[in-house]
Amino acid sequence: MSGPTRTRRLVSPSPEETHRLGVKLGQLLEPGDFVGLVGDLGAGKTHLVRGVAEGAGVARSEVASPTFAIVYPYDGRIPLYHADLYRLADYEELYATGFMDLLGEGRAMLVEWLDRIPQAAPRDFLRITLRHEGEDARSLEVEAFGARPAALLDSWLG
Repeated sequence: MSGPTRTRRLVSPSPEETHRLGVKLGQLLEPGDFVGLVGDLGAGKTHLVRGVAEGAGVARSEVASPTFAIVYPYDGRIPLYHADLYRLADYEELYATGFMDLLGEGRAMLVEWLDRIPQAAPRDFLRITLRHEGEDARSLEVEAFGARPAALLDSWLG
């Protein structure tokens, strides 16, 4: 994988702001977009995902962690897959789930724990790394790989 096309870094002072950032991203997602999330437990991935799903028109009550299901589909303004790779050991195990068949199916995809199996990402994608910056604050390092992800990043964070 070559380096990112574009990067941005920002600090979210609260879980509510992380959620709002997710809502804004979700409003901009289009079918085919792939967003990979990286960060330790408690880094804010779930707050961001819930916001993205809300912004994509998914009812709050539908958004759950797909840890045991691996991939969970949502229907909203756009169809959305939410995947969690935490419990998978390697690419072969991911491949056996049928995950790779879901790529390019006309849905946007959010993938938590992308760092565990980075080859799950397509060539063009957005990677968001969340880190603790204190009790409630989180830093977000956003890297766009490819033209569409770079345009998405620019629309999202300016």
